[in-house]
Amino acid sequence: MGLLSLAIWVPIAFGVALLAFGRDEHARGVRWVALVGAIVSFLVTVPLYTGFQNGTAAMQFVEKAGWIARFNVNYHLGIDGLSLWLVLLTSFTTVVVVISAWEVITERVNQYMAAFLILSGFMIGVFAALDGILFYVFFEATLIPMYLIIGIWGGPNKIYAAFKFFIYTLLGSLLMLVALIYLYNKSGGSFDILSWHKLPLGSTAQTFLFFAFFAAFAVKVPMWPVHTWLPDVHVEAPTGGSAVLAAIMLKLGAYGFLRFSMPIAPDASHEWAWLMIALSLIAVIYVGLVALVQEDMKKLVAYSSVAHMGFVTLGFFIFNELGVSGGIVQMIAHGFVSGAMFLGIGVLYDRVHSRQIADYGGVVNTMPKFAAFALLFAMANCGLPGTAGFVGEWMVILGAVKFNFWIGLGAATALIFGAAYTLWMYKRVYLGPVGNDHVKELSDINAREFLMLSLLAIAVLWMGIYPKPFTDVMDVSVTELLRHVATSKLP
Repeated sequence: MGLLSLAIWVPIAFGVALLAFGRDEHARGVRWVALVGAIVSFLVTVPLYTGFQNGTAAMQFVEKAGWIARFNVNYHLGIDGLSLWLVLLTSFTTVVVVISAWEVITERVNQYMAAFLILSGFMIGVFAALDGILFYVFFEATLIPMYLIIGIWGGPNKIYAAFKFFIYTLLGSLLMLVALIYLYNKSGGSFDILSWHKLPLGSTAQTFLFFAFFAAFAVKVPMWPVHTWLPDVHVEAPTGGSAVLAAIMLKLGAYGFLRFSMPIAPDASHEWAWLMIALSLIAVIYVGLVALVQEDMKKLVAYSSVAHMGFVTLGFFIFNELGVSGGIVQMIAHGFVSGAMFLGIGVLYDRVHSRQIADYGGVVNTMPKFAAFALLFAMANCGLPGTAGFVGEWMVILGAVKFNFWIGLGAATALIFGAAYTLWMYKRVYLGPVGNDHVKELSDINAREFLMLSLLAIAVLWMGIYPKPFTDVMDVSVTELLRHVATSKLP
């Protein structure tokens, strides 16, 4: 079994094994098995980075085996510079989320941990799939564990949020399935994604394919105006669910643009780039302003996620190396930072059982260690130089200015709004005198929470201070993608 297969199936196997445990009588053992499963799953992905060849745009660690012979569907896996760090981010985040749920989840512990491990395997499958149907199966399969995570362990309106999440993302994906079948017929019976990249397509066909993929991926990112499901889901989801949703699941849509929309329909991508840029700028500016008026911490960070993901799609559709590389770097950075923000809110929620900003004040007086971590992650969310949040946004802004000064200026306003809503939230929650008796009785983070936040802090600072390992991996793949997208496929 190859490394990519191990990366996909090891967490799934651990997840399935956890389901065999009794419901809650073995909770302690379940947690340890889940942690071992998450760590082993992460260690399996490390050789993907250490053995990765930077100088080639070709797919690496390729595995191919027959699956559904009648329709020429193959179990075909491979990664390049566009997907490597997303695989590592997924396995890393799963470890942190398992640690975060250690004491918090007390009911159906085995099912909770199993859902996250199985979800991790499915998401890695999305990033590694090179067969259209395999991609679609993994892409849709991610909905099931996340639906259960929200619907079982969520807040008071969890059923509504889980249903909204499922309907929005499923309906968008149905058009993608039609596009995959069209490409299968057009290519003479192949679901090979890389061969679709070379397929000559007429203008009308490309436009249809572009919008079919747009329906699936824009909802997942989510882009404005199909972003309305995200704040509702974040508010109701348990802390770990919010962290994985923000850190990884939103990236499935952005990755889809890179792997499908741009290389398969390059002419349509150029023709409709103005629309993508406009929607991205609305997300960056308007949704940033919406975040400013939120009274719920989770809702604020949820809208912040929409604004930050607007940077990603903006970077992709200005079609220059700085923009596309910056968009991918921003995906990884947002994974670290948004995951950390949601887990930080979870630390407070576990103690006070409120996410309302007004219910806090002066937390720094009772939780100084935690307030220091929260400040680091808040600064990263603002895009402070030296943190992960700065690198991708700066690259996208540089690329946007190179493309069009006014678009670059519009994108740069996000740094102002980002600082405004993040620092205002930090001021009201953490600074000043102790706000009430709940805050007075707070205890600082324990060793488990310190470990969880330290892992994320190291990732945020490492990427901010030394982003070279992240950018080196993707350089050749981004250049190849842009060369491909610059070539017309009109017959």
